[in-house]
Amino acid sequence: MKSIGGYFELELNNKKEYHPDALKFNTGRNALEYILIVNRYSKIFLPYYTCDVILEPVKRLNIKYEFYPIDEDFEPKELPDNFKKNEALLYINYFGLKSNFIAQLVQKINNLIIDNSQAFFEAPIPGIDSFYSPRKFFGLPDGGLAYVRLNNTFNIEKLNYDKSIGRLLHLFTRTEEGPEAGFHLFRENEKKLSNLPLMRMSIITQRLLRNIDYQNSLKIRNINFYFLHNYLKEFNDLSSVIDNTTINGHMVYPYLKAGNDRLREELIRNKIYVATYWPNVLKLKRSISMELYLAKNLLPLPIDQRYNKSDLKYILDTIKKYA
Repeated sequence: MKSIGGYFELELNNKKEYHPDALKFNTGRNALEYILIVNRYSKIFLPYYTCDVILEPVKRLNIKYEFYPIDEDFEPKELPDNFKKNEALLYINYFGLKSNFIAQLVQKINNLIIDNSQAFFEAPIPGIDSFYSPRKFFGLPDGGLAYVRLNNTFNIEKLNYDKSIGRLLHLFTRTEEGPEAGFHLFRENEKKLSNLPLMRMSIITQRLLRNIDYQNSLKIRNINFYFLHNYLKEFNDLSSVIDNTTINGHMVYPYLKAGNDRLREELIRNKIYVATYWPNVLKLKRSISMELYLAKNLLPLPIDQRYNKSDLKYILDTIKKYA
């Protein structure tokens, strides 16, 4: 029976989600796992320039994998001439900058999986598998979304709902005490997400997704992206890539320049927190030069809905001071 009365729960809105038709899982990597299961792939080609957590579902399903390098435009340097029916290529929409290239790629490769973890606002392509990680864009404890081209031979309704109640403390701590106080909790939460079983997205995360002002987030991200690009484009190695894409609520402003590894330390010291994409790439062989250059020198500058022009000016002033 439904419980009536008693104490109140959190008051959350019930607005429309941005991806209402996507299948909902407990993490982005598990959304990928579902895609791999449904398609019964036995081998997957992955970029060297990626987070190592992407291997969790691949190894769990005992799928063979092979890495491929990318060039200065984030595009594959070399790929097999033909993909077998049970082989797939995973391509990352890097920083949301590669949608135009993906439109060309889908014409060449049938067994394509698009990783839109860094491109939440990109629409899915009909007939192409893709997955998203909304917690990279919003204050969420977990969750992943998937669009699957095949009929659901693996019924998601049979999966249990995950529970997010133990993954919220870092979010509440940041709200009340700031990011420094909650950073160790954030890192603990990242560990909790490692190797989770394939489950449906928790009720809490689904409710939170229906509580977000997506259009406002999209608008602010675009304004902030253009603001930084206007000042940094003459120094940014990625300017040609950026200028050949449509700005669409990008996750960060990717600023790439030799020597940015030292600038990263100064930004963090000045409380401008920029991540490294991805630390595991630094362990690659020296021959994979482009991936190493990106891992060391690419600064993902914050542009999201939390920040205004004053915040961005502080970022720029700090860059000018230490660059």
